[in-house]
Amino acid sequence: MDERISQPRSHHGLESRIDRFGALASMLCAVHCALLPLLFGILPALGLAFLADHAYEQIFVSFAIVLASISLLHGLRKHGSYRALLILVPGILLLVVGMLIGADHSNPWHATVVSIGGTLVALSHVINMRLTHVHGPSCRH
Repeated sequence: MDERISQPRSHHGLESRIDRFGALASMLCAVHCALLPLLFGILPALGLAFLADHAYEQIFVSFAIVLASISLLHGLRKHGSYRALLILVPGILLLVVGMLIGADHSNPWHATVVSIGGTLVALSHVINMRLTHVHGPSCRH
């Protein structure tokens, strides 16, 4: 019998990839929100004016919230720890508040609140990924 078949694969499975993607996307969102006020004049010259569009931001934030919620609720059923959700909930609240603060990207509160919210959502993915990781003989750490 092949040993690889009997080993747990949760670390390399779809859940881990979703959390890795979610963490990366959330961090990119946070960086985008933090830097956008500084890059506002440069984006159109680079053909990236759509990145400053509030509708684009709303779609991205909505996607991040849905992805994180599904991923972390699935992780909760698996590992039973609320640690990741305790980071996710304030992150989502900050994202929503940041979106409500205004569509005006020159508002420093908008950029600050959304950047912190995105960072918390990314952190919740990392925590969830670590909680769902199953250590076994094939672990490399």
